[in-house]
Amino acid sequence: MREYEIRGDELRMDIRKGIQVALLLAIGFILHYITPPILFGMKPDFLLVMMFIALLLNRGNYRLAVLTGLLGGILSAITSTFPGGQIANIIDKLLTANCAYLMIKFLPTSLPKIVLAEVVTIIGTLLSGVFFLAAAALIVGLPGSFIALFLAVVLPATLINAIAIAILQPAVQMSQQAVNHPTSS
Repeated sequence: MREYEIRGDELRMDIRKGIQVALLLAIGFILHYITPPILFGMKPDFLLVMMFIALLLNRGNYRLAVLTGLLGGILSAITSTFPGGQIANIIDKLLTANCAYLMIKFLPTSLPKIVLAEVVTIIGTLLSGVFFLAAAALIVGLPGSFIALFLAVVLPATLINAIAIAILQPAVQMSQQAVNHPTSS
């Protein structure tokens, strides 16, 4: 009987974490969709930032990391305006989620949360850009050179995402603490 109770608790926790990931990705999708272009038609990738936040909140859960990458890729594919970007986005987000998972798992737990978030976001955004451009180059070709697109799009996106994570990660963390520790009345 005790074994079934433990499994039931694990299932409820998995469902709760899955819903949390879905909500974070939905928020990232909406933010990405409604945000106007900031720099040369480029938009900050709030979906990628929220994907990193979801991975940071669920440190050590590989199945959830893969699910997060897959859902992030599908949502990114929906909003992609890049020719052939649909498949490239799914490949990119799956690979990026795996790399971010490994960074989160193996970076020291003694790092302050915001430092860990910044490191994962900066390296993760750079990797995401490389994965996307490489996949797009293989699938449909690029509208310019790899290096030019990396310098013109990926590097500025990395800077924007680094700023975005510094704002969004503490906000999500505070809201999570508020939900987990409601004040008694």
